[in-house]
Amino acid sequence: MTTPAALSTVPVIGQSPPPESPTSTEVLWFSSPVRYADAWELQMRLHRERVMNSRPDTILILEHQPIYTVGRRALASDWGGDPTAIHRDGIEIHHVNRGGSVTYHGPGQLVVYPILRLTDHARGVRAYVERLEEAVIQCLRQNGIAGHREAKTPGVWVTGLHHAKIASVGIRVDRGVTMHGLALNVDMNLSPFRGITPCGLHGSHATSMAEVAGQPMSLVAVAQSLLDQLKQALALRWTESPSPIEFHTGLRS
Repeated sequence: MTTPAALSTVPVIGQSPPPESPTSTEVLWFSSPVRYADAWELQMRLHRERVMNSRPDTILILEHQPIYTVGRRALASDWGGDPTAIHRDGIEIHHVNRGGSVTYHGPGQLVVYPILRLTDHARGVRAYVERLEEAVIQCLRQNGIAGHREAKTPGVWVTGLHHAKIASVGIRVDRGVTMHGLALNVDMNLSPFRGITPCGLHGSHATSMAEVAGQPMSLVAVAQSLLDQLKQALALRWTESPSPIEFHTGLRS
């Protein structure tokens, strides 16, 4: 297990604290892996509703069924590059409108999609990304793993392991409201990452909390820890205490 380093607590050193949120935030925490297309449809609908102020800030936290997502900055060499391809090695490919390159999502990985009015939680996109990263770093720290940032490459790496990336961050802000978010590798099959260049970063490799710790990790416990850290980093207030629920396509608040 990696020995935790002395890590700062949020707010990030050198930054002013996030603005005080004027509204409470709803958490939709799904208890079993969700098809990417279903989660995307829900995320888009909730984003539209937040833009129109017809719903509060919302955080989706879930696992995905196996999927490769290809961002707007992906190079053909990072994933194969066939624009007509819908599968790679038996895993679906989905092109998305976030920044960044290609990554893999699958069971055992926590994916968080914050749908928030940005100016209520951070003073700009860079500050927002840093707060997402800080929440991951503090979650790792609570679980005995030291993580850090690397310059100009959004995400979180494991301190003491050579170019081992444990969490990715890719966001989009549309009409002042955030979408997409972060993915933390908790206890998952890492082999699909070997079929791509994750996040377009040559020379780096994906790892997981379970691999670093050398033992299984509880997805529920890590999800609760990560939500707690996001709450602090982004100055959130929950509408009610988060707990896992079943996903269905007609879900409404």
